[in-house]
Amino acid sequence: MMRNTRKGPGRAGRAKRSGEGWEGAGVGRGPSLVLAACVAAWGCGGAGDGAPGGNMGVAPQVASSPRGVVVAAQPLAAEAGARMLEAGGNAADAAVAAAFAVSVVEPSMNSIGGRTQILVRLPDGSVAGIDATTQAPATYDPETAPQASYGYPTVGVPGAVAGLARLLREHGTMSLEEVMAPAIALAEDGFALLPGEAARHAAGAAQLAEFEGSRAHFLVGDGSTRPAETVFVQPDLAATLRAIAAGGEDVFYRGEIAGRIVADMEANGGAVTAEALAAYEALDAPIVRGSYRGYELVGTDVPASGAVSIGILHILEHFDMASLEDESWAALIGTAIARAFEERAAARRDGLGDLAFMTDKEWAAAIAAGIDVPGATRRTALAGATPMADWDASGWPLSQAHTTHLSTADGDGRYVALTQTIGPSLGSKVMTPGLGFLHAATLGGYLGYMEPGERARSSISPLMVLRDGEPVLVLGAAGGARIISAVVQAVVRVVDQGMDLPDALAAARVHPIADGIEMETSPGIGWAAEDIAEVMSWGMAVREVEREGAFGRIHGIRVDPATGEMVGVADPDWEGAAIVPRVRGN
Repeated sequence: MMRNTRKGPGRAGRAKRSGEGWEGAGVGRGPSLVLAACVAAWGCGGAGDGAPGGNMGVAPQVASSPRGVVVAAQPLAAEAGARMLEAGGNAADAAVAAAFAVSVVEPSMNSIGGRTQILVRLPDGSVAGIDATTQAPATYDPETAPQASYGYPTVGVPGAVAGLARLLREHGTMSLEEVMAPAIALAEDGFALLPGEAARHAAGAAQLAEFEGSRAHFLVGDGSTRPAETVFVQPDLAATLRAIAAGGEDVFYRGEIAGRIVADMEANGGAVTAEALAAYEALDAPIVRGSYRGYELVGTDVPASGAVSIGILHILEHFDMASLEDESWAALIGTAIARAFEERAAARRDGLGDLAFMTDKEWAAAIAAGIDVPGATRRTALAGATPMADWDASGWPLSQAHTTHLSTADGDGRYVALTQTIGPSLGSKVMTPGLGFLHAATLGGYLGYMEPGERARSSISPLMVLRDGEPVLVLGAAGGARIISAVVQAVVRVVDQGMDLPDALAAARVHPIADGIEMETSPGIGWAAEDIAEVMSWGMAVREVEREGAFGRIHGIRVDPATGEMVGVADPDWEGAAIVPRVRGN
């Protein structure tokens, strides 16, 4: 039994059940007060007054309801989605509302100028995926294009708006104006910056200052950024969002907004053209499937990495994960992930267009046979399933400092796992003057060599775990390559170790590095010193890491198939929240 869990500030005080929601949960390691212009305040005194700054309330990181839940990396985004459920919308409506809202309130992590991967489970049991990843223009020449880590050379064709519009059109019930209303209000009236977001603005200030639009949007008179709890008003973004709400995605890709983007790119050496914007489409995401101890696994393939997450779980299925000692568990997880990352990198070097081979059980068996970790007992047979515990309500060289994930569910059997990003924190650092949103970093070597028209590959991995066709886990994460390791470890904690989802997300994590693993060691959080020493005694390198959010941030849902109760859980290592719809009349 694993004894090490994240117990530090923001980890310890688990929520208490109270009626339709939860009370008392903290919000990350920083201050938990939501000092915001609430679209409609939860815990802010009833229906809320909507005034900038609002009343102060504590956003729950765990919430439960049979009628649906929205979990997002920023409380106001989760609230925006929950309001759609209250208004009679479904999980797709809620996801689109939350995604537009989180692009306003967490602009360092995502943007309407970024990329989106979406996994949807429908009431009839079918699954659909939407690929709205940023793309290299057809005219892009990787041989002559400038190489850069940020700036205009990194800007590709944005996909988020097309992806969200398609999700709403095909699976939602509400209008674009309705679901975008909370995001527009947050941009127009302002919201209080949470400490983490304010810190990321400050860390990127020097690079933001290099670009006219970014400088005007993020920096104040003396060149500094806004401190935490400052009300951040974004009139340019509000105007852009209003135009999209009224004119749909066409205004973004072929209308006035497109014209301003293209003029900016032409003036500053960017690769995005009018033709590239007009030709962009949100595509079907390839669905990949697998199984783990009798549970079904569903994810999305390239340009996402669902096949990698599934492949790692297939490898781990060959080991008795439930009985391993802490140090063997950590080393085995890290080794399996490392091997899968090596295979992914080799596949890209070999020019493979997908990673579906990683879902093959024979492939996994061969990888598992080559893993030798002290104390890692192999399972002699894979037949049968280890039952999940009884329901208890209690490769790529990417930085962990980017991306946001949200999960939504309604009471009719519809679930959405949606990951949205702009690359590293603050993306390309480029904002077209007057539009109010940052462009993602995509080209110029940031995500490796890209062919003309190619979509950006990433570690994004929305994942659903089902039993008899019914979801029991709806997951996804932020954090670069740590997305995969976080999602895999959450599944193993729940399935093999019988943890409930809050405890699974609070448990210590690992991530592979060259010749070893990173192990989480923040004060009061993570692995015991003797476990680390034991792993090192095997000749495995260990890097002790105690940075906030360094091991991925999951925002997920667990469902009790017997009762239909849905528990949303925000990663306690971030500032997110889980919000359920209020009972009408309250």
